[in-house]
Amino acid sequence: MSDDFKRLAAEAALEEVRNGMRLGIGTGSTAEHFVRALAARVADGLDVIGVPTSERTAALCESLGVRLATLDTCPELDLTVDGADELDARLTLIKGGGGALLREKIVARASARMVVIADETKQVSTLGAFALPVEVVPFGLRATRNAIEAAIAALGYDAPVRLRGGDTPFVTDGQHHILDIDLGQIKDVDALSRALLDIPGVVDHGLFIGIADAAYLAGAGGVTRLVPVP
Repeated sequence: MSDDFKRLAAEAALEEVRNGMRLGIGTGSTAEHFVRALAARVADGLDVIGVPTSERTAALCESLGVRLATLDTCPELDLTVDGADELDARLTLIKGGGGALLREKIVARASARMVVIADETKQVSTLGAFALPVEVVPFGLRATRNAIEAAIAALGYDAPVRLRGGDTPFVTDGQHHILDIDLGQIKDVDALSRALLDIPGVVDHGLFIGIADAAYLAGAGGVTRLVPVP
């Protein structure tokens, strides 16, 4: 049923799309449902141009006839539609389970608005049950990992830091690695964000703070549209 809910949320988000829009298009299973629904509308005459957040999304769009551009040729977007691994009432997100967090954040920040699509199980009272991805450069990986462990310990977390892929590290589209941090509960997203971004070797992290403008969450009761709680 979860996949059906993802599809329902993705289809509902099409209400946000208007003719002539420049769209950021996310990565992951829910975003793929959005691409398929968008492609059907394009086939019926909808005129949009998409900027994909990953090579995987680009390939799917191209196979379904969705016209694409890049941020170099289309640097200002009207709307980004993307999934999330977790979201809270303020629509602060954890993203990066699919490994595209950096490009997703760049595209979202280039957009006038961001809309999240997810099944209702992704909404939580406190972020952190989903491991926080941190994108890092391969050079000096051990030193960067040590610095991350020290930074989160200073913030009061006793949290393991795992290299995604282990002995065969996962490689992002930007040729980086990802460290996943099992925090359990994130007490202060702003403090954690600052601490991680202060570390040389950290490219970015999967906390999306103050970026999402609305969310479509689907469950057994249908689709609910949420906006951030102040």
